[in-house]
Amino acid sequence: MAGLTIAVPSKGRLKDQTAERLERAGLILLTGNDRGYRGSLRGLDGVDVAFVSAAEIVHQLKSGRVQLGITGEDLIRETLADVDGTVEFLVPLGFGRADVVVAVPDCWIDVERMADLEDVAAQFARVHGRRLRVATKYMNLTRAFFAAHGVAGYRIVESLGATEATPAAGTSELIVDITTTGATLRANHLKVLRDGLILKSQAHLFASRRAQWDAAALKLRDAIVTRLSSAK
Repeated sequence: MAGLTIAVPSKGRLKDQTAERLERAGLILLTGNDRGYRGSLRGLDGVDVAFVSAAEIVHQLKSGRVQLGITGEDLIRETLADVDGTVEFLVPLGFGRADVVVAVPDCWIDVERMADLEDVAAQFARVHGRRLRVATKYMNLTRAFFAAHGVAGYRIVESLGATEATPAAGTSELIVDITTTGATLRANHLKVLRDGLILKSQAHLFASRRAQWDAAALKLRDAIVTRLSSAK
């Protein structure tokens, strides 16, 4: 039986980047025979690999079903109510970088900061009889950030598709979304508020505070941390 289980992304760019980052640390991801859902690490005996979605990794860490996981900080902070009590940030991995930002239509010339949004919301409510709609997949991060800036005159519209297209489609007035270069936002005639950066996210190696940790698992964790930290 493996001494430690680490969850890694099961598909897409995050999976490829995770494999590349581990390989630079001398750890090769190997897929087992369980329909590709389980594997191991060549270069470190005793480690069981679980291939699951980046979002599911957060839940695996929360429940303690895995001791380690590689996923994005944005998913961790959006999903977990008690981040510090649930996971430990072990190693920032330098990929999966994205900023979670507040963006408004670039035709809103007088709206540059979060403080401007409450004034706009009050005016919008008087004219249209409803609150500003904020389209986002990051509902918890949005609520916390807006509350911290004293913005209350809005309601969240959960985005299930291309969030950046919702203002032009008429289903929201502004958005909270991730961006890397800002090109997609500009293409949709959106601008990021000057103080609208909610989170600078990247992939991390996380440890679950709710998992079982015996001496063997702790030794394997330390070995993985050491290798990832020394091999940039």
